[in-house]
Amino acid sequence: MKSITIHKLDGPLEAMIEEKARAEGLSLNQTVKMLLGKALGLPPGGNGGRKADFAEFSGVWSEADRRRFEKKTEALRRVDPRDWR
Repeated sequence: MKSITIHKLDGPLEAMIEEKARAEGLSLNQTVKMLLGKALGLPPGGNGGRKADFAEFSGVWSEADRRRFEKKTEALRRVDPRDWR
């Protein structure tokens, strides 16, 4: 499989790629490959693998999903000592 290097990304583009990677819970490399695939009209998991096609149904969360879940379930992690008397 071929590797490429992209030189001199401007600041805003670099920041947008990094933010996208964080939000999706992906590496920069995975994010760039995903963005290139989308831009070229390839289906998700277009490399022949079917795992990505079912990720949303198999418990794979992005970092943003995890943060949202943690925030909404925060109260469930608090222990009230009165419950243990």
